[in-house]
Amino acid sequence: MSKLKLKKKVMYRGIVVLIILIVGSILGLNFYNDYQYRQTYEYKLIEHGYNLEEAKKLVDFYKEDEILNSILLREKNTTIVELIQEKYYIHKNLERYLKYKDKNKDTTIKDVIAIVNVNRDYEFYEQDIPTDTSLGILINVNKYYTLPDDFEPIDISDISIRYSYNGNKMTKEANDAYVSMWNSAKNEGLTLIVNSSYRDLATQERVYNNIKASSGMKEADKVAARPGHSEHQTGLAIDVFEVGNQATSTFKDSPAYTWLKNNAHLYGFIERYPEDKEYLTGYSFESWHWRYVGIEVATKMYEENITFDEYYAYYIENQA
Repeated sequence: MSKLKLKKKVMYRGIVVLIILIVGSILGLNFYNDYQYRQTYEYKLIEHGYNLEEAKKLVDFYKEDEILNSILLREKNTTIVELIQEKYYIHKNLERYLKYKDKNKDTTIKDVIAIVNVNRDYEFYEQDIPTDTSLGILINVNKYYTLPDDFEPIDISDISIRYSYNGNKMTKEANDAYVSMWNSAKNEGLTLIVNSSYRDLATQERVYNNIKASSGMKEADKVAARPGHSEHQTGLAIDVFEVGNQATSTFKDSPAYTWLKNNAHLYGFIERYPEDKEYLTGYSFESWHWRYVGIEVATKMYEENITFDEYYAYYIENQA
């Protein structure tokens, strides 16, 4: 009997030891997992004041240690979480987004991103950024990006008087695309006509100075580009009207304008200064001003309903 009792005691002790080992292992594993979790950015962000959902979004979006560390070094700001959920967010602009939003609290996050991306948080002509002339048909010229004084477009060719008033020119690629667009419009009973196109630096200077002399600098900057900042100097921009309807005040109501809005992208042209986008382009609505960027880019802009300034900031500069 004593041997049996001894065996039972040994067995019970073995079971107790086994249980202790199992419990200890579980506790140890939990402690280890908890320790490991405390080292994660998700945990650190929660400790910093973000909720679990916000922390997960920040970690999933940024991924990079350097950026996440920089988030932890600043005060909790849930505006950052709102910003990164917008499609056109560019991380290098984060400080400018936050600064602009802080000063313009009623502006939507979407508009904050668009405004900063296209440099509208700066005064016009304040930056004077040399544009990248190597981009060809995607060159950006506006109130922030300027052309070199000696810039001249390559392959400039005359636009036939069948499609334009005499003396107008474009780059050959843009000219060929315009002719294709003109023929398609003609097949639908619309006769397009170009009344302004390529202007060299001296001509643009005369145009701007004439408006400035008659209406003042503020009005000149609103409706025209300063020398070196005009798309017309690239040979890629044209002012297009319809034969018999060439008034800037009424062209927007014409069938030709409606046709261009719906079809120009199929030939590589974009409406450069659309209505309700003045706060991004810096120019008043110009239903007649069309710019050649190529079919692929024009179609993407059309589908996403964005200006060229927005496209350039996100798809070109941001990807460089």
